[in-house]
Amino acid sequence: MDIQLQVIGSGLRAIAEEMGAVLVRSAFSANIKERRDCSTALFDESGRMVTQAEHIPVHLGAMPEAVAAVRERDPAPGEPWILNDPYAGGTHLPDLTIVTRTSLGYAVTRAHHADVGGVEPGSLPAGSTTLDEEGVVIPPTRLDAAALEALIGRMRNPDERRGDLRAQLAAHTLADRRVDELCTRRGRAQVAAAMDELLSYSERVVRGALRELPDGRYEGADALETPDGLLEIRAVVTIAGDSIAIDFDGSAPQHRGNLNCPLAVTRSACFYVVRCLTAPDLPASGGAFAPVTVRAPEGSLVNARSPAAVAAGNTETSSRIVDVVFAALSQAVPVPAQGQGTMNNVVLGNDRFTYYETIAGGQGACPDAPGPSAIHVAMSNTLNTPVEALELAYPLRVERYELRRGSGGSGRFRGGDGVVRELRVLESCRVSLLTQRRSLAPHGAAGGGDGLPGRNLLNDEELPAFATITLEPGDLLRIETPGGGGYGEGSR
Repeated sequence: MDIQLQVIGSGLRAIAEEMGAVLVRSAFSANIKERRDCSTALFDESGRMVTQAEHIPVHLGAMPEAVAAVRERDPAPGEPWILNDPYAGGTHLPDLTIVTRTSLGYAVTRAHHADVGGVEPGSLPAGSTTLDEEGVVIPPTRLDAAALEALIGRMRNPDERRGDLRAQLAAHTLADRRVDELCTRRGRAQVAAAMDELLSYSERVVRGALRELPDGRYEGADALETPDGLLEIRAVVTIAGDSIAIDFDGSAPQHRGNLNCPLAVTRSACFYVVRCLTAPDLPASGGAFAPVTVRAPEGSLVNARSPAAVAAGNTETSSRIVDVVFAALSQAVPVPAQGQGTMNNVVLGNDRFTYYETIAGGQGACPDAPGPSAIHVAMSNTLNTPVEALELAYPLRVERYELRRGSGGSGRFRGGDGVVRELRVLESCRVSLLTQRRSLAPHGAAGGGDGLPGRNLLNDEELPAFATITLEPGDLLRIETPGGGGYGEGSR
């Protein structure tokens, strides 16, 4: 890459990163402000992702469909449009996406809001069967002041929702100004040409990396846990020269619960794996995804039809898709052992407050190193909520937060350990748990041992992987997250 292209590319990436900083620092809710459950990106005038901040993989890979849905409405420059419909470019309903047209393309923010009006506080009910139960479904809608107030009027904690949406809008105001400044400094035609070249460069790098992988057809399979049994996900990955095709034929049909995935989320998970195994340090853009083709039968678990519920598809099924595609490609190249494979979603709330967090766990060991402990990676990539921030903002007390020693799998290199997090509730509320890997342990690799599966407990009584129940003051919720699988036989 020549020097001018590097400079313009760095300028574009800096805009996306600064958008993220504005959003995080302006947000009201702990989920965005502390956990940074949000993402930002810039697109060109054709709707191709040029650059993204290093935020949430499951958000970012699905953003192009959101931009495409808004572009169909021919938005005016600077005019914000909002959506969350998973079947029109969204992921799951709490992820509210705003798209604005800049002087050279589009700016996008996506943030997980602590409530969007579902039947349960937090809008992630464990037993949802349709989208309407999970909250307000927003097709691409022009977000003027009246629309904003109408939407938040249908959600819990409207002041917090208003504050978080204004934080997103502030990020867009920043993007408009910074894109204008970059075009003034470098010339609009030069910036547009640089966008094209950045996309082409990313595609060339990924295609070059794919050519280094052995051609072939590789298969992987794994399952999700439900009260009614297991839901299998199957994938055939075909590498041919400088392209890769991932086909989910044979996966379970969509089901009556909320583990269903829209195709955009399935694509996000596949893009993440390909990026990890080809050019992980390459700044992500739409060009990097051009060599990847994803196919999934319509009406299946990984390409569900509306109005199927999707609350956990975005978090849990996306995590299992990553496991399945990695398992297939492990037949071609060395890959780490399985990590926790779940986001351990915990939602607490009532009419006064709503609190959401995902909890870190152990990751799989690599062929040459142990797995990291107590970390969010893969499709999550968020932070934890600091104990001080949690206890200051909510009627909750953290009584225990520590490593779950020994939960990582044995092996030449051990898997990472999960964590133990105990929350005591101080007023009556509802809790929804959407978790996985409670019966199926994360697998070790090359003879390494499996990690321990996770556990959910209320007052020392075992809870299922999926549950929505009422808690009373003094109740103690304990989440033990899974450990990662070990790699190789023996120990070090």
